[in-house]
Amino acid sequence: MILKAALDTPWKVKNEFGRLLLLPLTRLYFARHGVAWGTGWRVFGLPLIQRHRHSSVTIGPGLEMRNWFGSNPLGVHHRSILATWTRGAEIVIGRDVGLTGATLCAASAIRIGDRVRLGANSTAADTDFHPLGVQARRARPTAGRSAAIIIEDDVFIGMHVLILKGSHIGAGSVIGAGSVVAGHVPAGVIAAGNPARVIKQVEA
Repeated sequence: MILKAALDTPWKVKNEFGRLLLLPLTRLYFARHGVAWGTGWRVFGLPLIQRHRHSSVTIGPGLEMRNWFGSNPLGVHHRSILATWTRGAEIVIGRDVGLTGATLCAASAIRIGDRVRLGANSTAADTDFHPLGVQARRARPTAGRSAAIIIEDDVFIGMHVLILKGSHIGAGSVIGAGSVVAGHVPAGVIAAGNPARVIKQVEA
Protein backbone atom coordinates (compact mmCIF):
# COMPACT_ATOMS: atom_id res chain seq x y z
CA MET A 1 0.00 0.00 0.00
CA ILE A 2 2.81 2.40 0.94
CA LEU A 3 4.75 1.47 -2.20
CA LYS A 4 1.69 2.05 -4.40
CA ALA A 5 1.13 5.46 -2.81
CA ALA A 6 4.79 6.32 -3.44
CA LEU A 7 4.50 5.31 -7.09
CA ASP A 8 1.26 7.24 -7.55
CA THR A 9 2.48 10.46 -5.89
CA PRO A 10 6.28 10.54 -6.11
CA TRP A 11 6.45 14.27 -5.37
CA LYS A 12 5.12 13.59 -1.87
CA VAL A 13 7.93 11.12 -1.28
CA LYS A 14 10.44 13.73 -2.45
CA ASN A 15 8.98 16.37 -0.15
CA GLU A 16 8.95 14.04 2.84
CA PHE A 17 12.54 12.94 2.21
CA GLY A 18 13.63 16.58 1.94
CA ARG A 19 11.78 17.46 5.14
CA LEU A 20 13.50 14.70 7.10
CA LEU A 21 16.90 15.52 5.63
CA LEU A 22 16.54 19.17 6.65
CA LEU A 23 14.99 18.45 10.06
CA PRO A 24 18.11 19.05 12.23
CA LEU A 25 18.75 22.42 10.54
CA THR A 26 15.07 23.34 10.78
CA ARG A 27 14.97 22.65 14.51
CA LEU A 28 18.16 24.61 15.01
CA TYR A 29 16.73 27.55 13.05
CA PHE A 30 13.62 27.72 15.26
CA ALA A 31 15.73 27.44 18.42
CA ARG A 32 18.10 30.20 17.26
CA HIS A 33 15.09 32.51 16.87
CA GLY A 34 13.65 31.67 20.29
CA VAL A 35 10.72 29.54 19.11
CA ALA A 36 10.32 26.25 20.99
CA TRP A 37 9.95 23.17 18.79
CA GLY A 38 6.65 21.32 19.29
CA THR A 39 5.64 17.68 19.13
CA GLY A 40 4.44 16.24 15.85
CA TRP A 41 5.59 19.18 13.71
CA ARG A 42 6.02 18.69 9.96
CA VAL A 43 7.90 21.65 8.47
CA PHE A 44 8.82 21.56 4.78
CA GLY A 45 11.71 23.97 4.29
CA LEU A 46 12.82 26.88 6.45
CA PRO A 47 10.40 29.71 7.17
CA LEU A 48 11.52 33.30 7.74
CA ILE A 49 11.38 34.26 11.42
CA GLN A 50 11.83 37.90 12.43
CA ARG A 51 11.23 37.99 16.19
CA HIS A 52 11.71 41.14 18.22
CA ARG A 53 13.93 40.30 21.16
CA HIS A 54 11.21 41.29 23.64
CA SER A 55 8.30 39.53 21.93
CA SER A 56 7.04 35.96 21.73
CA VAL A 57 6.11 33.34 19.16
CA THR A 58 4.31 30.31 20.61
CA ILE A 59 3.15 27.35 18.49
CA GLY A 60 1.23 24.30 19.67
CA PRO A 61 1.74 20.65 18.69
CA GLY A 62 0.88 19.22 15.30
CA LEU A 63 2.04 22.18 13.20
CA GLU A 64 2.25 21.60 9.44
CA MET A 65 4.12 24.35 7.63
CA ARG A 66 4.91 24.34 3.91
CA ASN A 67 7.64 26.66 2.66
CA TRP A 68 8.86 25.02 -0.55
CA PHE A 69 7.25 25.93 -3.87
CA GLY A 70 6.55 22.29 -4.73
CA SER A 71 5.27 21.31 -1.28
CA ASN A 72 1.71 22.35 -2.18
CA PRO A 73 -0.11 21.91 -5.52
CA LEU A 74 -1.23 25.57 -5.41
CA GLY A 75 2.39 26.74 -5.36
CA VAL A 76 4.09 28.44 -2.42
CA HIS A 77 5.13 31.91 -3.61
CA HIS A 78 7.42 32.49 -0.64
CA ARG A 79 8.31 30.74 2.57
CA SER A 80 6.10 31.31 5.59
CA ILE A 81 6.96 34.42 7.59
CA LEU A 82 6.56 34.81 11.35
CA ALA A 83 7.35 38.40 12.32
CA THR A 84 6.95 40.28 15.59
CA TRP A 85 8.02 43.86 15.08
CA THR A 86 7.62 45.52 18.47
CA ARG A 87 8.31 44.97 22.16
CA GLY A 88 5.54 42.89 23.69
CA ALA A 89 4.10 41.71 20.38
CA GLU A 90 2.97 38.11 20.26
CA ILE A 91 2.04 35.40 17.81
CA VAL A 92 0.15 32.51 19.38
CA ILE A 93 -0.73 29.48 17.23
CA GLY A 94 -2.81 26.59 18.55
CA ARG A 95 -2.78 22.85 17.92
CA ASP A 96 -2.80 21.14 14.50
CA VAL A 97 -2.55 24.36 12.49
CA GLY A 98 -1.55 24.38 8.82
CA LEU A 99 0.39 27.24 7.19
CA THR A 100 1.29 27.27 3.50
CA GLY A 101 3.50 30.19 2.50
CA ALA A 102 1.58 32.25 5.06
CA THR A 103 2.69 35.59 6.50
CA LEU A 104 1.91 36.51 10.11
CA CYS A 105 3.14 39.97 11.08
CA ALA A 106 2.33 41.23 14.57
CA ALA A 107 2.98 44.62 16.13
CA SER A 108 0.32 43.87 18.77
CA ALA A 109 -0.96 40.27 18.67
CA ILE A 110 -2.08 37.54 16.31
CA ARG A 111 -3.87 34.68 18.06
CA ILE A 112 -4.82 31.59 16.07
CA GLY A 113 -6.89 28.76 17.53
CA ASP A 114 -6.73 25.01 17.02
CA ARG A 115 -7.10 23.20 13.68
CA VAL A 116 -6.94 26.39 11.62
CA ARG A 117 -5.87 26.17 7.97
CA LEU A 118 -4.28 29.20 6.34
CA GLY A 119 -4.37 28.71 2.58
CA ALA A 120 -1.48 29.26 0.22
CA ASN A 121 0.14 32.70 0.36
CA SER A 122 -2.33 34.27 2.79
CA THR A 123 -1.33 37.19 5.05
CA ALA A 124 -2.41 38.39 8.48
CA ALA A 125 -0.97 41.76 9.55
CA ASP A 126 -2.23 43.47 12.69
CA THR A 127 -0.68 46.82 11.79
CA ASP A 128 -1.06 49.56 9.18
CA PHE A 129 2.76 49.88 9.30
CA HIS A 130 2.48 53.58 8.36
CA PRO A 131 0.13 56.36 9.56
CA LEU A 132 -2.71 57.11 7.17
CA GLY A 133 -2.54 60.90 7.53
CA VAL A 134 0.04 62.71 5.43
CA GLN A 135 1.43 64.89 8.23
CA ALA A 136 1.61 61.98 10.67
CA ARG A 137 3.33 59.85 8.05
CA ARG A 138 5.92 62.58 7.45
CA ALA A 139 6.58 63.02 11.17
CA ARG A 140 6.64 59.34 12.17
CA PRO A 141 6.59 57.13 9.07
CA THR A 142 6.60 53.82 10.98
CA ALA A 143 3.98 54.75 13.61
CA GLY A 144 0.99 53.02 12.03
CA ARG A 145 -1.87 51.83 14.21
CA SER A 146 -2.19 48.21 15.29
CA ALA A 147 -4.93 46.04 16.78
CA ALA A 148 -4.94 42.35 17.59
CA ILE A 149 -6.15 39.73 15.11
CA ILE A 150 -8.06 36.74 16.51
CA ILE A 151 -8.80 33.61 14.47
CA GLU A 152 -10.83 31.08 16.43
CA ASP A 153 -10.78 27.26 16.22
CA ASP A 154 -11.47 25.33 13.01
CA VAL A 155 -11.33 28.31 10.66
CA PHE A 156 -10.43 27.61 7.02
CA ILE A 157 -8.83 30.52 5.18
CA GLY A 158 -8.55 30.22 1.40
CA MET A 159 -5.51 31.09 -0.66
CA HIS A 160 -4.35 34.71 -1.12
CA VAL A 161 -6.49 36.07 1.72
CA LEU A 162 -5.48 39.31 3.47
CA ILE A 163 -6.52 39.73 7.12
CA LEU A 164 -6.18 43.28 8.44
CA LYS A 165 -5.72 44.72 11.92
CA GLY A 166 -8.48 44.27 14.47
CA SER A 167 -10.13 41.41 12.57
CA HIS A 168 -11.88 38.60 14.44
CA ILE A 169 -12.94 35.41 12.64
CA GLY A 170 -15.37 33.19 14.54
CA ALA A 171 -14.98 29.45 15.04
CA GLY A 172 -15.61 27.16 12.09
CA SER A 173 -15.91 29.92 9.50
CA VAL A 174 -14.52 29.81 5.96
CA ILE A 175 -12.93 32.77 4.18
CA GLY A 176 -13.08 32.60 0.39
CA ALA A 177 -9.91 32.78 -1.69
CA GLY A 178 -8.63 36.26 -2.48
CA SER A 179 -10.76 37.96 0.19
CA VAL A 180 -9.83 40.91 2.39
CA VAL A 181 -11.00 40.58 6.00
CA ALA A 182 -11.33 43.93 7.78
CA GLY A 183 -13.50 43.45 10.83
CA HIS A 184 -15.66 40.81 12.48
CA VAL A 185 -16.71 37.57 10.80
CA PRO A 186 -19.18 35.57 12.92
CA ALA A 187 -18.80 31.88 13.69
CA GLY A 188 -19.97 29.19 11.29
CA VAL A 189 -20.28 31.22 8.10
CA ILE A 190 -18.71 31.49 4.67
CA ALA A 191 -17.47 35.01 3.96
CA ALA A 192 -15.80 36.34 0.82
CA GLY A 193 -15.02 39.51 -1.08
CA ASN A 194 -13.26 42.83 -0.53
CA PRO A 195 -14.16 43.59 2.15
CA ALA A 196 -15.31 40.10 3.12
CA ARG A 197 -19.07 39.77 3.64
CA VAL A 198 -21.11 36.81 4.88
CA ILE A 199 -22.47 34.73 2.00
CA LYS A 200 -24.15 31.87 3.84
CA GLN A 201 -23.91 29.53 6.78
CA VAL A 202 -21.42 26.66 6.72
CA GLU A 203 -23.21 23.38 6.05
CA ALA A 204 -22.80 20.73 8.74
